[in-house]
Order: sequence, then C-alpha cells, then structure tokens
Amino acid sequence: MTTPATSSTASEKLTRKDFVAPGDVRWCPGCGDYAILNALQRTLPELGVPRENFVVISGIGCSSRFPYYLNTYGFHTIHGRGPAVATGVKVANPDLSVWLVTGDGDGLSIGGNHLLHLLRRNVNVNVLLFNNRIYGLTKGQYSPTSPLGTRTGTTPMGSIDPPIDPVLFSLGAKVGFIARTVDNNPNHMIETFKAAHRHQGVAFIEILQNCVIFNNGTWDNVYSKENRDDHLLFLKKGQPLLLGRNNNKGIVLHGVHPRVVPVGENGVPVEDVMTHQPDHESPLFVRMLALMGPPGLPLPIGILRQRSRPTYESQVTAQIEAARKQNGNGSWNELLCGPASWTVE
Repeated sequence: MTTPATSSTASEKLTRKDFVAPGDVRWCPGCGDYAILNALQRTLPELGVPRENFVVISGIGCSSRFPYYLNTYGFHTIHGRGPAVATGVKVANPDLSVWLVTGDGDGLSIGGNHLLHLLRRNVNVNVLLFNNRIYGLTKGQYSPTSPLGTRTGTTPMGSIDPPIDPVLFSLGAKVGFIARTVDNNPNHMIETFKAAHRHQGVAFIEILQNCVIFNNGTWDNVYSKENRDDHLLFLKKGQPLLLGRNNNKGIVLHGVHPRVVPVGENGVPVEDVMTHQPDHESPLFVRMLALMGPPGLPLPIGILRQRSRPTYESQVTAQIEAARKQNGNGSWNELLCGPASWTVE
C-alpha cells in the first residue's frame, strides 16, 4: 500500500507536483503509460478533492505500477483482483475518490470476472483500462483484445481467439458512463477523466495505448498523424457525427448500418447527419458506436454513454441505516452468538 507524504485540505490549491511521487518512473522509453500518468497527475489537482481522499488501486501489469507513481493512497493488489479491492474501499468509505487502473490482460482475462461485477453493481469507481492489445509485463503474449491473426510467442501461427471489445463488455454490464480516449491526446484524456469524476456511478474508460516493445504501432491505423483525421470520430453531446480535417464527412444510417458520406456542397446537408446522444435510454446507439472502426468506419472517441442510476455504495449504506433503525445498533456478541448459533457440550 502507498500513502501520500503529507495531507491537504479542500481549500488548499493543489498542483501536478503534489501528485508526483518520489522515486523514478520506470517504463520502457516511449511507452504510452507516461502520457497517461502525466494526464492523470494534471487532472487530480483540478477536481477539488483533498489529496488524502484519493485512492488509486491496481492489479498486475505495466499499467499497475500507477499507485507507486502517484502521491496518493493506493493499493497494488494481485492479478485481476483490483476491482474487488476497489469495491471494498468505496463501500467502506464512500467519500473517497477511487481510481482503478488496469490493462486489457489484467482487467479482461484473469480479472474479467471481478471487473464484470464491479461494473454491474455500479460502484462509484473510475476505471481506467489501458488497451495495447498485448501482454507487456510478461513479454508479449497475446491478450483478450488482440486482433485475430496476431502473431506472438504464444500464438506463433496467429491468434484464433475472437477479441473482446471493452466498450461492448461494459455496455453488457449496463455501465452508465462509458468513454474512450487515446494516449497521444493529453487534453482529451484530461477532459475525459474530469467527466468520469463528475459522474455518480461507475465510469469505464478505455484508453488506446501503445506498447513500443511488443506491439508497437497497434493503433497507428486509427490515431497516427496521417490517419487520425479520417479514422477518429470525436464525440460531442448533441453535435452531429462529423469527421475529416474540415468536418467534411459525416455518419448517416443506411438501413440499420452507419455509413460515412460527404457533407456540404457535394454531399448531404449537415442536418441529415446523425447526432450524438450519449444519454439515450436505449443501448443500441452505443452498441452501433462500439462496432464502428477501420477500415470502413472511423473509431468513436469521447463519452459514448452517460446515464445515471443509484450507486452500489449508496444502496448498501441505505440498507445498513434501515437495519439500524429497525433493529438497533446490535453488538458483535449478538452477531456471533445469536439465534443461529448453538453450544456443543
């Protein structure tokens, strides 16, 4: 467990330096984790939360070093079990701002069961899932998000496992806040992290991240300088789904399938382009966005879904208060030696 060096107050003006832990940061040169760490260190001081009220929790993997590199409270747990610890921390102390850092291997393989239950329960935890589509810490095995045909040391003939889509995974658990961002756009990451913090309920953020050693360039077809204008679709609530350097392309429905069409003088009017509706009650709109991606369609970036429902910890607290009101505070002795126990002579 890591702890912050000093405490702070809600009125104290915090800066990024307050969240930089002593010691060296050790990732491979050029790793996308550096950019994500910097973005989170820049985000936390702007949330109006005392530093001692932040808790960062991780499992195992390159991303899971985050608790060491952030000057907050933190737990570096065992493989895939971060969601269980995060649930316990938030239920025990709902006033804490809890951030769970995981990867596509830690969160969707050995931790898939634990992550699923954190999401479906709607615990008010911010989940940052780094997706580089490979196992980095254990030296380049294919992961649950590796595309079909990926050649690694464990799949020398190419992966035959259909990959998991993190957005569809979270949508299936009825998550209220689902977002996607990229490691080479710090401002977009910061705004996404802030929006996740404001949301009351579990917030799931997939971060497209590059592993320079074992899967370098895995997202270049989406966010490289030469591809991002036509292959990234930045989502803004209530705004048309436009892309291209001059927003000269848009998304329209052809039957039940989205299509990219020219917009403007040589295409359809902007009024005919689909509008982003992250708060729509039907999950079908988000499912459509989740299924989009190259080569035929752009990949949506931003907040895909945002709807509220009661949080898990608020309901647990309400049940405890109702039980106390009905039965009194009780005692440990009554709990251990109540009507459901007996004495063996």
